[in-house]
Amino acid sequence: MIFKPNFPTTLHQDSAELVRDYFLTIPNVDTVLVVNSCARGQAVPESDLDFAILVNPDTTPTEIRKIQADWQIYSERQPTFLKYKQSNQFAHLHLDIIDGSYTPTILEIGVASDFFEIEIGNQICYSAPMGNAGLYFQELQNKWLPYYNEELRLQRLAMTRNGCEYDLRHIPFFIKRGLYFQAFDILCKAFQEYLQTLFIANKTYPIAYNKWIKEQVVKWLNQPDLYPKLSPILSVSNIESNEINVKAKILLELLNKLTNE
Repeated sequence: MIFKPNFPTTLHQDSAELVRDYFLTIPNVDTVLVVNSCARGQAVPESDLDFAILVNPDTTPTEIRKIQADWQIYSERQPTFLKYKQSNQFAHLHLDIIDGSYTPTILEIGVASDFFEIEIGNQICYSAPMGNAGLYFQELQNKWLPYYNEELRLQRLAMTRNGCEYDLRHIPFFIKRGLYFQAFDILCKAFQEYLQTLFIANKTYPIAYNKWIKEQVVKWLNQPDLYPKLSPILSVSNIESNEINVKAKILLELLNKLTNE
């Protein structure tokens, strides 16, 4: 499936077209990709402009650095970009040069999760080409969509599940020591690990684990009954209480139910 960009203002569109026109003159560039809200038609006038510039796989790191440096010089002097950035205090133009290389990491217990699925989701699955989709972009879609291979999926499902369970079982020890804010921080981490496990279990790429949660769970995963159970987990009225332990237990029950299905 190929998305088409949808811009909320003329300034967004004019700026995006300048980005497209600039990068498509560079031989190394395969596809100019709009990502995030503008790619999915959900942007508002205050939304950022986000791009991923996909270069050909034989592009060297030195060439990428030069493309980035040349862009920085060009963008700082471009009147349309300046006008866009001055349109409101939240107007930013984010642009990454990407080579389409996605490598999963070994997810060790107790450390932060990676963004493997999120990167593929935003850059390959839900991105919107400005102009034609290049051959390399099409190759990446064929490689990674609808989802990556089953052997890797099962490995990552086990790693994310184990990491989430470890963090949830660790929370009572922090509470016992009076480290309530650390316990809440670990609960937030485990919540995102649960979402990562949930998406891997459902063979669906996410866009984020900290926003658009309702849309992703209810519409993308088609689990409207699950969302009301998730939304209260990070709602704590008294942090110096047993509430965080209770919320951790609820999330652990959801995790066990997910991995036992």
